[in-house]
Amino acid sequence: MMNMSRSTKYFLLQSQRCERGFTLLEVMIAVAILAISLTVIYGSQSQSVSLATESRFNTAAALLLNLKVAELESGIIELRDDEGDFGEDYPDFRWKIEVDDADYGDFEFADKVGESLKRAMITVSWENSPFSHSVDYYLPEKEEF
Repeated sequence: MMNMSRSTKYFLLQSQRCERGFTLLEVMIAVAILAISLTVIYGSQSQSVSLATESRFNTAAALLLNLKVAELESGIIELRDDEGDFGEDYPDFRWKIEVDDADYGDFEFADKVGESLKRAMITVSWENSPFSHSVDYYLPEKEEF
């Protein structure tokens, strides 16, 4: 066995003791980095869920708006102020139609339009949420016989 001096043994023992754990400063820095990282991850996850919810609404609302326009064009529903829901298929969605005379404003083509137009503002909204979509749709006024 190798013969070591007493001071060499003491130095080796001291260096081994110092390397066993972390200092308080190192632990605090590690916890701070972890806290910042988790906050950023939580924020991005929350934003992702919010965007997914809005995307779901946008997709369904566009489909439901097209459905209401098709019902107006085909005469399934009358061209009048009305509102309702979409039944069991889309229980949280509501629709509203507001009808008034079309405003031609200063358009040059106004005198060339042979029949009067009605403007139907169709709105689809999602209950208990801030989301809604609206579209202005122009239809010729139906003549009553």
